[in-house]
Amino acid sequence: MTERRIIISCATSADGYIARSDGSVDWLNRPRTAGDYGMAAFFKTIDTIIMGRGTYDWSQAFNKKGGGDTFSSKVKTYVFTHNPPKKTDGSVEFTNEPIKEFAQRLRAKPGKDIWMMGGGGVTASFLDAGELDEFVIHVIPTFIGEGIPLVAPERRDVQLKLIESHAYKDGVVKLHYEVLR
Repeated sequence: MTERRIIISCATSADGYIARSDGSVDWLNRPRTAGDYGMAAFFKTIDTIIMGRGTYDWSQAFNKKGGGDTFSSKVKTYVFTHNPPKKTDGSVEFTNEPIKEFAQRLRAKPGKDIWMMGGGGVTASFLDAGELDEFVIHVIPTFIGEGIPLVAPERRDVQLKLIESHAYKDGVVKLHYEVLR
C-alpha cells in the first residue's frame, strides 16, 4: 500500500496569486479551452479535502450564490481554524490539531490522496511542517497585481522537482511538482 499524498491543486494568476486581496477569483472567469484542465480526473484520486477557514468561508458564500456544493458526504473535509463556527451542518470537521500529527494520522488511514484546497496560510503551515507532497498549479495568463499568494510569505527555501508541464491552447500552463525533502 502506498502512502497517501497531500497535494495542492489550484489555479494561480501569472503573478502567483490564488485570489484577489478580498478573496475574489473573478479573474478566473475568462474564455478557456474546452474541458476542466484535468480537475474531474484529479477529483477521482482524492477522498479528503483540507482547507483553511478563509477558504471555507469563501466556499460557503460561493455556494449560497448558486456556485455549486463544495462539501459532500463522499469526501471528508477538514478545516483548520482557531475559531470554528458556532453552527455547522456536520459535513465538515473543524480542527486546530498540530499539523504534523494531523497529517501523519490522516496518512495512516487507508484511502485515496488528500487535496489541500487552500489558502495561502494553511498551505504555508503544511509546507513548513514538511507535510505537502506535490503541487499541481494551473497558471492562468493574467496578472492581477496583488492578492492572496499561493503560499503565505515567509523566508523559506523549498526545492521542487518538476514532474510534468503542459501548455493548453488558451495559454494556461499546468506545472506539476514534487516537494523535495
